[in-house]
Amino acid sequence: MAAPTSSAAVPGRRVLAVFDIDGVLADVSARLHHLATRPKAWEAFFAAATDDPPLAPGIELARTYAQGHDLAYLTGRPERTRALTEAWLDRHRLPAGTVYMRPDRDHRAARLFKVEMLRTLARQRTITVVVDDDPAVIDAVNAAGFPGMLAEWLPYTRVLAEAQERDGRT
Repeated sequence: MAAPTSSAAVPGRRVLAVFDIDGVLADVSARLHHLATRPKAWEAFFAAATDDPPLAPGIELARTYAQGHDLAYLTGRPERTRALTEAWLDRHRLPAGTVYMRPDRDHRAARLFKVEMLRTLARQRTITVVVDDDPAVIDAVNAAGFPGMLAEWLPYTRVLAEAQERDGRT
C-alpha cells in the first residue's frame, strides 16, 4: 500500500485516527427498517439515530486510539444531522474529535465522499488509520494509500450497503 503523497506530519500535532460512526460506533440495526421500504423513509432513519446503542468494540477502539492520536469522525450522515450526531457522541463519552459530515445534497457513494475528505485532511495531518464498516469504503481508502481497518463487529447488511453506495445517503 502506497503512502498518501499529500500526508504530512505537522509539528506539535498528534497523528490522526479517523472513525466512521454508523456501524462502527453506533448500532444502526434498529433503524434500518426505515430504508427497507419504498420510498425510503430517510428523515425517520436519521431522526432515530439519536437512539442508537453504542457498539462496545468501536467505542473501546476509539478510546484506545485517542491515547496517542487526535480523532476525527468521518460520517456519511448529512450535515443537517450534526446536532443529534454530536449529542450522541457526547452522551456516549466518545473522545473529543472533529466531526466531518456529508453536505446535505451530496449523494455520491460513501467511498467517493470519504476518500475526498481524507485527501483534504491529509494535506494537514498524518492519518494513521481509517476505521469503517463499509468494505467498499475500506477498499477505496486502501487504494488511495490510507491505512484502512474494516469494522466487522456489526453485520454489514444489503440495506446499509445500498444506502451508502447506491443512494449515497449515509
